[in-house]
Amino acid sequence: MIKLNNKLIALGASIVASALLTTSAFAAPSKTEAAPAGMYKATKNALDGGVTYKREKGSYTAYRVNEQSTKGVNFGRAPTPNELKAWDADIMPDGTGLPEGSGTVEEGEALYDKDCAVCHGEFGAGGKGYPTLTGGSIESLKNQRTCPGKDAPNRTIGSYWPQASTLIWYIRDAMPYAHPKSYTPNQMYAMTAYLLAENGVKIDGEDIEELNKDNFKKIVMPNRDGFYPNVDGPKGVENVKAFYKNPKNFGAITGTRCMTNCGKEPVAKIANEITAVVPAYSTVRDLPKEDASKGAASSPAAKAYEKSCAVCHKTDAMGAPAVGAKAAWAKAMEKGMDKVNHNAINGIGGMPPKGGATNLGDDEVKDIVKYMVESSK
Repeated sequence: MIKLNNKLIALGASIVASALLTTSAFAAPSKTEAAPAGMYKATKNALDGGVTYKREKGSYTAYRVNEQSTKGVNFGRAPTPNELKAWDADIMPDGTGLPEGSGTVEEGEALYDKDCAVCHGEFGAGGKGYPTLTGGSIESLKNQRTCPGKDAPNRTIGSYWPQASTLIWYIRDAMPYAHPKSYTPNQMYAMTAYLLAENGVKIDGEDIEELNKDNFKKIVMPNRDGFYPNVDGPKGVENVKAFYKNPKNFGAITGTRCMTNCGKEPVAKIANEITAVVPAYSTVRDLPKEDASKGAASSPAAKAYEKSCAVCHKTDAMGAPAVGAKAAWAKAMEKGMDKVNHNAINGIGGMPPKGGATNLGDDEVKDIVKYMVESSK
């Protein structure tokens, strides 16, 4: 296992950001100008790197579109101060980059129930298609596929993550789904406090009740020392080189590989086939029959909705009209079915075209929309 490391992530992000802005290491510096602001609506005091922007229609940065010509050789331009601030926003294990603010576990729980439970399940216990955030054990990380009767490694925040700074950084930049970077520093601390508390993480042996910039630095994650080599600090590069210099560290076999006289070893075969199996072996590959009376989707449109759209439209937590919400769909239908279908196919606000299910045809999307409308009358 290679250690999750905020500094390396930040370095990689800087390299990618530089590559996006210039195609030549010898690009002449251009005039530096501030990125425009004032076109986006956001939660009050929500962070976007080093700048607070208004937010609208799912966009939260004023520099998201590359308007440079793609014809001929383009030497790029120098990044603006606001762009540099947005990229240079890593939160490090030593507390560098932590914002001012505070949040309680109680506040985080209310926020989690509103924004996160729909995907990650109650108390972080896991949702359909989304990671489990709580539970697990460090001991399970040693389990391998070759261990009969043992579960696979259970990697959650408490059992696997070595640094709490990675958690609050990820929450700030990527959560909640469909509305990233919309949390204030107080909300960031509250959400982090709740998730750490649900994972049994303590500070100085005491349960976490509130997090702030000062006590955050005292957090010691249970699996902090479970990664190798140690890539933190000034000797990180040397540690990595030393680790890979010894092939035994990553399972390689030392010595000279001759690649000759192969095939002399006997092939191991099963001596006695097991046939007395109850129930008997079967080659039938039919899927279980679906029973609509027990909640199974009853039509192709309903199945497609469950697979591609329910994560946002099952509740209004994502800002989308929930299936069954008569008032919300009545308001949407004031524009007419043609307009609603157009928005579903081409995207609107924070919803990408076809809800991200680009494999769906236009007629399939229209069928799903019809299903959602009919189910909300």
